[in-house]
Amino acid sequence: MPWPVDNLRDSPPEFVYSSQVGDTKTINRDSCQPMTRTLASPFRVLPLARLAKGGRWRTEAMRSYGAPVLLWFTRGQGRITMNGKTSGYTAHNCVFIPAGTMHGFEMNNAVAGMIVVFPPGLEDDLDLPEDPVHLRLSDAEQHIELNRLIDAIQTELENGAATASDRALLSHAGLLSVWLERQMSDAEVELPREDATARLAAAFTALVEQDFHSSKTVRDYAQALGVTPTHLSRVCNKACGRPASAILADRVHYEARRLLTETHLPVKDIAAALGFASPAYFTRAFTQHTGRTPSQFRRGA
Repeated sequence: MPWPVDNLRDSPPEFVYSSQVGDTKTINRDSCQPMTRTLASPFRVLPLARLAKGGRWRTEAMRSYGAPVLLWFTRGQGRITMNGKTSGYTAHNCVFIPAGTMHGFEMNNAVAGMIVVFPPGLEDDLDLPEDPVHLRLSDAEQHIELNRLIDAIQTELENGAATASDRALLSHAGLLSVWLERQMSDAEVELPREDATARLAAAFTALVEQDFHSSKTVRDYAQALGVTPTHLSRVCNKACGRPASAILADRVHYEARRLLTETHLPVKDIAAALGFASPAYFTRAFTQHTGRTPSQFRRGA
């Protein structure tokens, strides 16, 4: 039986969401009475290097997470793509990525930093941004304050008492959200340009994220967007340096590699779940994209 489509949404490596959830008291702003908040998954704070564990495809291939994340680059540089738009990042860049946002970034041995994963479903409670945010922080005080906020969450995760730990984490996360909002008001913020190219590239990546597990081709996506496949590829090349076909293939084969390494699903079921007409066609496409057959990739993971 094919893997259910609802389970194809990725979560970062080692962020596999626990089946145990905690009940947390939060405040209803209208009534000012405490209410119970059930976390859908735990908070996570991990070094960026852990994200690339198992291969650079873990960070560089196009994918999305089912939870909001904050990336804090403390060393190194590279390129990051969000919603079909590519830009450079350097040390002391802070990037917030909402849940469901297709993205990927270059990761090498010179890059260091942290990733904070928020439990999904808390976006409104914490007033997290609805769109991706790229902050370039030049002030040392900003670096110190962000490090302290992240350290506070990590310390609570590692050493917090069982009593009210989730409530403490929500409080720390709220302060981090306030800090992010203030930086967006005061600091240099890089937002996607709202031109026709950026809008079309973002719309394409959003559709791919929604339907990558189907058998849709670039022609199908272009038709849904009211443009020709040639124009769509030209726009994607301009926005992120890759044609539409490469973005689509990248997303599909990221999911294939994830399922091969993180599940025991048979190859034929993975092929069916990702919209391939047959296991043989999936194997040919996967081998062309990665240089290894699905079985070889699974054994080498």
